[in-house]
Amino acid sequence: MTREATGGLVGGRWYDAEAGPLVRPYAMTGGRTRPGTEHVRFDLIALVTAHRDPSGEAEESLLGPEHRTLLTLCRTETQSVAELAADADLPVGVVRVLLGDLLEAGHIHVTRPVPLAQLPDEQILREVINGLRAL
Repeated sequence: MTREATGGLVGGRWYDAEAGPLVRPYAMTGGRTRPGTEHVRFDLIALVTAHRDPSGEAEESLLGPEHRTLLTLCRTETQSVAELAADADLPVGVVRVLLGDLLEAGHIHVTRPVPLAQLPDEQILREVINGLRAL
């Protein structure tokens, strides 16, 4: 079967000509579904910052295009994992795996959100606000 310019049937599968090149997520991650480091957990709100190390440019050239895209996004400003996934137009699972690679290579720093148990009690905050209002 042949493929038409606007889309068509190729080998029994339907492809959309406007979709562009199709790269499956497992191809970007080498078939991995979890970050390489087991002790790292990339929450959606974890903040990612790129290290500004000019000596790593040669090493960065060995990275894949998706890795370099994430590094570029992190260099402009600190971003959350969710923001990186949206800006890079990649699934969150793929971004987590790629960030794990970048973390292992020392290209990024991850700041995790404060655990809920360490946040101040809401009642204490209300008492502080009421005390400030009374001044």
